[in-house]
Amino acid sequence: MIVMARGGARNRSGPAPVPGSGRSERRGLVFVRLPGEGRRGRTPRFPLSERRVYRWASEGKARFQVFDADATALVAERERELWRWAWRTPQAVAWELEPWRWPIVAMWVRTFVVCESDDATAADKGSLHRFADQIGLTPAGLRENGWVIAADEVAERRKSPTVEAEADGEGKVFPRRLSVVAGAQQ
Repeated sequence: MIVMARGGARNRSGPAPVPGSGRSERRGLVFVRLPGEGRRGRTPRFPLSERRVYRWASEGKARFQVFDADATALVAERERELWRWAWRTPQAVAWELEPWRWPIVAMWVRTFVVCESDDATAADKGSLHRFADQIGLTPAGLRENGWVIAADEVAERRKSPTVEAEADGEGKVFPRRLSVVAGAQQ
């Protein structure tokens, strides 16, 4: 008799854990808070070798591929640009502590660049999504990795307080008071 696996023990089966919920707390699930402002610092070296781009050429009836140096340079520049962007995200704070993830992040970058081209296949786009989940660049990937992005509390405090206005009898408007504390007496 063959016994088939039933739900529960697989990735994404059942309800997703919710940070701060009673069930998550009872199960001991703790989510790592990543800084909303992202990672600062030097970007690590791109760990993959240069991707060489070829184009089709023909002579008579023969078709063959020819190395395209210009396209290779453009792809390499786009990969560097996207790699630098990725290392400024909040998720990069966690990646920095786990160097084993860096090649996966690099493969996400490379696949992203492939998916920007006209030559991208459905399989390329599916791979892009799977890589994004693995490195936490999707909401599902954040949950699977046990990460949450913390609100940028400093930015919220930087917002200037609003000033309520009061008009006198002649239509002139004067600042009345700062409304910093919600529920303050008027």
